[in-house]
Formats: sequence, structure tokens, C-alpha cells
Amino acid sequence: MMTRVFAVLLSLVLASPVAAQDRYVGYYYPEVTTDETFDRMVRSSEGADKTVRIDFVNVLTTAQLEAPESPRFVFFTKGEGAKTLILVALDDEVFSTIYRARAILAQLTVSVRRGGYFRQEDLQYVATFYDLLQLMAFDELIISDGQNWAHRVNFVR
Repeated sequence: MMTRVFAVLLSLVLASPVAAQDRYVGYYYPEVTTDETFDRMVRSSEGADKTVRIDFVNVLTTAQLEAPESPRFVFFTKGEGAKTLILVALDDEVFSTIYRARAILAQLTVSVRRGGYFRQEDLQYVATFYDLLQLMAFDELIISDGQNWAHRVNFVR
């Protein structure tokens, strides 16, 4: 019994610093349940600063708001230097699974590939939405259904 109590206390002590680091858990999204690391296309991110990341989110949001249908998910950026991109579902259907969330990200890749930067760098046939986020020097992407789960993508630079 004493061993069990000690193990529980030890796990709480070790878990506390991690939970304290993510101040957005419980406010913008639930506890992160899964994560992955993305490091496929590591390049120089010259010029990718806070302003570029915020402008990027503003462009995505404006496109959503100008569309005839209501947005089903929302993008926003947080953290020092706006290096955390957060993507949260606004209804119970769109991100009911991580697989549906990844399908939305794959769909966003189509828009990204049409952009001038990817054509200029000859990346329009190989780059993905994750590549763009990595090139823009985001540290992480949090995807959530806004209710039960959150998934973190860590970008290596």
C-alpha cells in the first residue's frame, strides 16, 4: 500500500511541470492526448517572424469568414512569438477523430501548394501544410475536437 501511495505521489510530482508548461490546456483545448514530431523539411526560416505567423492566421481566418458557409474550425496563434498554432473544431462532426482532422490538414495542403512561395521554391508537388508551418518557424500545432482530445505536432528546426 505504501509503495502505491509513493508511486502516485511521484507521478504527480513528475507530471506537474509538464502540465504547468501548457497554460492553454483547459482553456482552449483539453489535455493533449497524443503527439508527434515533424522534421521532414528543415530549412532556413529567414523572415519567418511573429508578424508573418500572425498574418498567415489572419489570411486563413479571413478566407473562412468570406466563404458562404460558416467555419467548422478556427485557427489562432498563441505563445511567445506566436509560435503555437491552434486548430479547434467548432462542431461535433468535423474533428470527431484525429483522422478527420488530418484530412482537413491534407485539404489545406492544396491551398498551400497553389501559393507563390511553394512555386518559387519548386515545392508545390512535395510540400504539405506541415511543411509550411515548419518553414514559418512554428514550434507546434495543436489540433483539437474542442471537447475530448487534443493532438500536438512538434516542429523541428
